[in-house]
Amino acid sequence: MLRLRSENRFAVLAAPLSITESGARLNLRCSRIILKRNSKAKTDADMTQVQGSGGVLDEAREAASRKIWVTLTGLPLTFRLEWPFRQATSGADFWVLHGDIHLAGSDRLHAQVAVNLSQTVREVMPSLEPADAEAPVINALRKEVDRRQIEFLKSGKLLPVPFSSRHYDFQRGQWVFGRATDEAMAAFVERKVFWETKLGSAHPLLANAARSGASPSGDGSRVWVGDPAEAQYLQTTPAHVVEIATRLAGQGLLKMDGEWAEATRLMNQAERFENARRAAVEELEKKHAFERG
Repeated sequence: MLRLRSENRFAVLAAPLSITESGARLNLRCSRIILKRNSKAKTDADMTQVQGSGGVLDEAREAASRKIWVTLTGLPLTFRLEWPFRQATSGADFWVLHGDIHLAGSDRLHAQVAVNLSQTVREVMPSLEPADAEAPVINALRKEVDRRQIEFLKSGKLLPVPFSSRHYDFQRGQWVFGRATDEAMAAFVERKVFWETKLGSAHPLLANAARSGASPSGDGSRVWVGDPAEAQYLQTTPAHVVEIATRLAGQGLLKMDGEWAEATRLMNQAERFENARRAAVEELEKKHAFERG
């Protein structure tokens, strides 16, 4: 019995390989047919799953478009993701999700993106629904902003963004977006609490967090620092992010209630956060102006 491996799947052939050249070719052709059918079956299942969950997709799209997501460089962003993922029509072996990233608080600066999910990464994802895909997609896009690969304009063309295996550690079976230092995490938490408070984020929960039983703050004045999506972006645990926030609370910058933070003295330091955002935007503009020549 021959066991062939492809993309973490096994195909089993009942007959042994022939020792003749023609027999070997025939068996190899059979194995390819079996693997192709397995891949098609998984693709068909994905399409049935996303097409049959319109209500969830609409809710996730609306929630994500209201939530403020802060980058490590200090930029407050909102994401409008046009679920579901769709298989590329060009014949290429990848999936596409269109989105629009807005620089919150700016004069209509935004970036239209096409997230290209590789088949290799697709194989490690439980599904393409927002519950499983939303957090890593947003975090991959935030990392591209951190790397100054995305430019914000009042108008612009669609930018392809690869969502590939460089964001996934196959050996450990986890997403990797670069582990932040405790100092960087502290600055991130400060900016997150400040911008979500200032811009009035409604604290919408991601689909997976809502399904796991997390509940919104209710009064709109608190910020969820224990969000697993944020911990994934920082490559740490929600408990560690809460620990960092608790240290800031000890400095009188905010108040903590479980996993929720409420800004106190942070709101008196608006100039510091505005300057950080302005500097990050200027660095982006310089980089892309240089590339345009």
